[in-house]
Amino acid sequence: MNQNFEKKLQADLDAFRRDGVYKVFNHLDSPQAARVKMEGRGEVIILSSNNYLGLCDEPSVVDAGKQALDRFGAGTASVRFICGTFSIHRDLEKKLAAFVETEAALSYVSCWNANTGLMPTLLGEEDMLISDELNHASIIDGARLTKTNRKVYRHSDMKHLEEILKDASDSRRCMIITDGVFSMEGDIARLADIVDLARKHDAIVVVDDSHATGVMGKTGRGTPEHCGVLGEVDVITSTLGKALGGAAGGFTASSEALCDYLMQRSRPQLFSNALPPTVTASSLAALEYLDTHPERVTRLHENARYFRRQLIESGFKPVDGETPISPVILGETALAIKFSHMLLEAGVFVTGFGYPVVPQGQARVRCQVSAAHERDDLDQAIEAFKKVGRKLNLLS
Repeated sequence: MNQNFEKKLQADLDAFRRDGVYKVFNHLDSPQAARVKMEGRGEVIILSSNNYLGLCDEPSVVDAGKQALDRFGAGTASVRFICGTFSIHRDLEKKLAAFVETEAALSYVSCWNANTGLMPTLLGEEDMLISDELNHASIIDGARLTKTNRKVYRHSDMKHLEEILKDASDSRRCMIITDGVFSMEGDIARLADIVDLARKHDAIVVVDDSHATGVMGKTGRGTPEHCGVLGEVDVITSTLGKALGGAAGGFTASSEALCDYLMQRSRPQLFSNALPPTVTASSLAALEYLDTHPERVTRLHENARYFRRQLIESGFKPVDGETPISPVILGETALAIKFSHMLLEAGVFVTGFGYPVVPQGQARVRCQVSAAHERDDLDQAIEAFKKVGRKLNLLS
């Protein structure tokens, strides 16, 4: 390694430690669940996982992966268009399309790949891409890969969005892209309003529903179901690595023609190995489980409301919302990380987030509730919050 370069890296790392923003991996030694075994900590309550439906350790989901491992082997060893497409991929994609009510779906190894494989493939210099200012980093990076005219509208500001749409009238094609649920805020896109504006101005609507698939709506069909526009969104991208088993993978769901076009031209699809069959099978089993156990979604919503109410009654001020994500803004990054460390000492694992993940001065601990949590889990977590809050003089 170049020594001057190495010294600069080490100096930056030392500064991260001094500033209290240095991140350390915590190693789990059990399946992702409401409570896990953590190396050096014993049993802790997880309140920072995307395991919204508690399917990471659901026996039928785990068994499906084991059976696929025996039937299809450890991996695909190829991209889809050469020899990496297995029958289980077709089964999953049909199920995904039916679930989100589109004509077709196409799986990717991550939703990051789905997003970065969508925009550059469909948009050119004559087009316009309009993005919410709080969209996920994968959308931002996907936008940067395009040669199109890019505009950003103020978060969930429909008046600003329409102003940009009016200016886009000369564009060949106009695409609006938004998160369904914004992961750091826990709030929901104004999707019905966005769809109405898109119809008025002949624009395409794309929703990254990663934190809403399996989570929002009466049956877990995401932000479109929650907002009453299921089947009306042009393109949905989402993940298989959160509520749907929590393993990995992503997908794009849309018309037959759009998914076929992505098969032909989307670079992450053409140049990345196909999703491993074991993950594919587990994701399919998660969807099948959700179809027959809608009470998981109901329980998730009940837990989310209960935990948010308990936070407020304890004196904390979580960001307003109706999702399982409850961020508690603390201000400085070092304070958020210290708060999360002290919670972990008390047996509750909640991650602190600061700059550059969130804006300066908006550091927070982000609580994420699961259908797997029992009320005892949530009550114990609240007691830990109050204990740490008093120690840090955040509560009276």
